[in-house]
This record gives sequence, C-alpha cells and structure tokens, in this order.
Amino acid sequence: MLQVGLSLPRSPGGAAGAFPMAEPAAGENTGTGREVLGSSSVTIVVTSEADTWDIDTSSCLRCGQFVDWDKMPEPQQPAQILRDVLSRPPKELKRLAREGCWAWSHAGRARLYPRLIQQVSCRLVTPDALVYRDVAGRLFGKLSVSSHPLPEFLEGCPMPTYCLSPHGVTALKKILICVGSLFPDITHSPLLPALAALLLHYSEDEAQCFESVSRLIASNAPHAGYIDQSFLAHQASCMTFGDLANKHCPAAHKLIAGSAENVLEVYSEWLSWLFPGLPFGYAVRVLDVFLLEGQKVLYRIALALLKQFRLSVTPAGLQGSDIKAELQAFVRNIAEHVTVDKLLERAFSIRLFSRKEIWLLQMANRKALVERGITVVQRRPSFHLAVDMQNFSSSTVTAQEMRLIWSWIPERFSLFPPLLLFSTSKDGCSLQR
Repeated sequence: MLQVGLSLPRSPGGAAGAFPMAEPAAGENTGTGREVLGSSSVTIVVTSEADTWDIDTSSCLRCGQFVDWDKMPEPQQPAQILRDVLSRPPKELKRLAREGCWAWSHAGRARLYPRLIQQVSCRLVTPDALVYRDVAGRLFGKLSVSSHPLPEFLEGCPMPTYCLSPHGVTALKKILICVGSLFPDITHSPLLPALAALLLHYSEDEAQCFESVSRLIASNAPHAGYIDQSFLAHQASCMTFGDLANKHCPAAHKLIAGSAENVLEVYSEWLSWLFPGLPFGYAVRVLDVFLLEGQKVLYRIALALLKQFRLSVTPAGLQGSDIKAELQAFVRNIAEHVTVDKLLERAFSIRLFSRKEIWLLQMANRKALVERGITVVQRRPSFHLAVDMQNFSSSTVTAQEMRLIWSWIPERFSLFPPLLLFSTSKDGCSLQR
C-alpha cells in the first residue's frame, strides 16, 4: 500500500500543526522519500498490505485550525485506526469506540465525526453548512461577533472552550449565535455549548461544525435523543438520573442524601460533571461513544463517576458541607483517581435499563413536572423538594432520616408534598377504623 500524507510544521508545544503522521510498525520494511511541492513537503510511506490501521486523512488537512496546540494533551500511544472502521457493524463500531480505537488520533476523529453524525436520523428540513454560510454572512458580514448577544438559551449554562485558540473561541460564539437564530425553539440547553466546542476541535471549518451540531439537535431517532433543548426536558433528565442513581449507586446515593439539603439540586448538576467538569482527554473519549449511542452513554458515565466518588471519600466521610463543590472538584481531578479507560469500562459494566425504558422513565418524570407547573418555554425556576426540612418535625424520624427516606421515592412522586392519612397518636390503633 502507498500512503501519501502532508508533513506539517510542529507547534511550539511540540504537537503537530494539525495531525501527527502514523509511525510504521517496528521491524516493518518501509521506504521513505521526500519531494518538495511549493512550500510543503510530501512524505511517502510504503507499508505492507497486512497493515490495516491507517485511515485516509487527505480530506482533514484543514482541521485543527481552531486549536491551541500548546493546550492539547500529548499522545500517549500511537493511533491505530482500522481502515474500514466505518463499514463495521454498529455493535462492533460501538466496541471500538469504547476501547478507544481512535483515542489519540486527531486526524481520525476529524475524519470519523462528520461521517458518524451524517448517519444520525434527523428531521427532513435541517440547516446545513450552506445555510450556515448564508446566515453567518448576513449576521457577521459587517459587524463583529461582540456586536451580537449570545442566545438566551445559554443563560446559566457553562460554555467551556477546552483547547480552543482565541480564533476558535470566536468561531464557537458565531456558531452558537447562528444556532440561536435558526433554532428559536431552544430555550435551555446546558450540553449544547460544550458539545459544539468539542466538535469544533475536529471540524474543517465553522460551517461543518454547525452542520454537525444541527443534526444532533434535529435528531428524531426513537428513544435516542442527543441534546435536551428546554428546562423541562433538562429537569426531567436530572430526575431520571436521580432515579438511576438510587437504583445503581445506593451507597453514593445514601451519602449524598444524608449530606445535602436537597438531593435533586445535587443531581441537577449531573451533566456538568461531564461537561465541562471532565478534563479534555476524558471529555473527548465520552464524545466518541456519545455520537454512536446517544444520551444513555452520559447516564452511564455519570453513574460511574458517582460510584468512584463514593470510593474516594475517606472513612470519616465528606470533608466539607458543600457536596456539590466536592463533586465538581473530584471530577476535575479525576485523573488522580481512575484512568479514562477504566472509567469507561466501569460505566459499561453497569446493567442499565434499555434505551426505551430510560425514555419511558424520562417521559413519566416530564409528565410529573408538567403537573407541578413546569413548562417548556419558561425560564429556569428555583426548584425545591416538596418536604420543608426547615420546619419538619416528627417523633419517629429526624430531618436527616426523612431526607434519606424521601430520596428513596421515585423523583416524579417526591415532587409533591406528602399528605398524612393516618396517625396512631390521633386515630388510635383500632383495626375496624
């Protein structure tokens, strides 16, 4: 096989200006020659037919223009990407993504991400790259990005920039402004800014990144959503995570319920544990599997983080009273506790509900929120448990015990205040009554 790749200049930090060329296997018979074409040198690497891990990156040479290469983590192992990876069966493709088949190849991700996203089933009329160029030309043709306010749906949402350069940060803002213009129905979406930022690292230009984000927003695959787009949908996913944590992480759930005034308030930040909580090297590995498997992956990894957090807590218990801050600090320093490969392994070892069952649970939580008065279009309201712990009194349980008991109730039922139906101190003990 004859492989031709562009030899790119290296950044001051030592990383390649776009993507490092794959090195031949040890002991392999190779021949290398260089030929100067203009200002660029062309490296010709001859490899054997048995070598099946190279992937064509000729269409990805412009990718990486938004990245500050001094911030990018250095590869710890050579990238080994199967040449026919995209033609593999879905089940095998998921396995390869979970195992990190393209974990350290910037070029591989740049090649794969748009192709994977093109396979996402979405609405017929979905804005694409051409639409972006037209809208961006009209919006930013004469005015700078700073002249345009960011969309309202970003209010209160973190906007991480990861390893983007200043040019990349400006491009990210332009993309989000255009998303707000072309998707006016989005009212609240904490995941969207981080997702756009990560995809921009591997995009050829702003238009390609916008098209990828648009397809994920407009996904209509059954029971396989990607991005929550309203406070109602986001809060329903938070409640669903609470239900899953209660079932799959009972020890961690008990720890949180015994320490926090409002368990739901802690779980309402579960998505921020992943984005922007995780370091870039971890976040992009999550993105690898997320693009293939949807939101269920995020539940898995957040549950694995919760389990690991419980293991990291000292026998004396939590060190401070702000458990939300302790969780964020733990996730930020996750590399001190577990490798990304081990984290993913533990996440996918959890015997989670099926995608359809999770969707049904989320719909039940959403219905309960609507009954409580939460709507799609309203701004983010304050959210509290139905039991007022400040004024709680009981001769049977303490306030802390009541918090724990209340946390065992499915989230959709714990929204409503409890009603006392019977008390032996008032109603007696007669079986006839």
